[in-house]
Amino acid sequence: MQNKNNNLPLLEIDFIEFYVGNAKQAAYFYQDYFGFEIIAFSGLETGDKRKISYLLVQHNIRLVLTSSLIPNSEISDHVKSHGDGVKFIAFLVEDSKLAYLNTVNKGAEKYLLPKLIHDKNGEIIISGIKVYGDTVHLFVERKNYNGIFLPGFKKFKKIKSQIDFRLKNIDHVVANVGWNQMNKWVNFYSTVMGFSNLITFDDKDISTKYTALMSKVMINSNNKIKFPINEPAKGIKKSQIEEFIEFYNGSGCQHIALLSEDIIFSVKNMRSKGVEFLEVPETYYDNLFERCGHIDEDISILTNLGILVDKDEEGYLLQIFTKPVMDRPTFFFEIIQRKGSNSFGKGNFKALFEAIELEQKKRGTI
Repeated sequence: MQNKNNNLPLLEIDFIEFYVGNAKQAAYFYQDYFGFEIIAFSGLETGDKRKISYLLVQHNIRLVLTSSLIPNSEISDHVKSHGDGVKFIAFLVEDSKLAYLNTVNKGAEKYLLPKLIHDKNGEIIISGIKVYGDTVHLFVERKNYNGIFLPGFKKFKKIKSQIDFRLKNIDHVVANVGWNQMNKWVNFYSTVMGFSNLITFDDKDISTKYTALMSKVMINSNNKIKFPINEPAKGIKKSQIEEFIEFYNGSGCQHIALLSEDIIFSVKNMRSKGVEFLEVPETYYDNLFERCGHIDEDISILTNLGILVDKDEEGYLLQIFTKPVMDRPTFFFEIIQRKGSNSFGKGNFKALFEAIELEQKKRGTI
């Protein structure tokens, strides 16, 4: 059910920006391992003496990687506290000032007053509000701008040809919040941002013998932005949410799901580059036909690649999860392909979280 009181028309996710320790090295990592192309940059050569940023693009996905050039800054403080992690989830809007005023007037905490930035390619208005942890939502109005990304960015000299890994869009962005914080942020996205609750998963849906969590999926009015919000639930041992919060030092973005048009092609290329994925037992595939019925893909290929399958009344989906891609056991990626299904792989939860627990045991955190 959509929120009828929504007067905050968010068009889509414009970009997601990470604060990282070494933006150049991270940019080459995402280029080589995930098929992104480094499109533009800003830094010393463009007149920015305080930070360096690289824009990476694959189809409709835009990631920005930013590092501090000075020892004491918001960026360096963020990396010190959280390690590499998501700082900004930016939305494309028609009117940045209106988006800012609408949310602040409903109780959102201010981060960035509407600010006009410009260069020879036009102007952009950008504003922002604080959300969970140190995460920020930006409102980006770019209808009067024709540049490569933002003022201050210049085209990056292409070093080598790039393989298209066929990752098309950001499917959803997942937040981990602390004990008893999920409903607080569900209410925030409902009343302040105009989102609606799409699906709820309780600790009976998402649990193993040892750990559990709860999750609610929030969705915006045009159905293009989906935000699952997770919190810990009581279990015998420390859950993945508790581990995240411990090492991230608070609430934050746990993972981004990237929508593939051909997950087998995407995962084959990632594995060939060295991307590490969570591993589920081969027995997971023994009753796949009974659980999901007919699927188009060869099960032997899915088994070899470790791709999971789940079905709902609208179709099925295929998904796989990387191991953490940061030094700390925090952020990871999900690769997902939808064959009609609009769900989130409920039938895979048990196998997935048992696989995560195995990794936690290796790290000595469970």
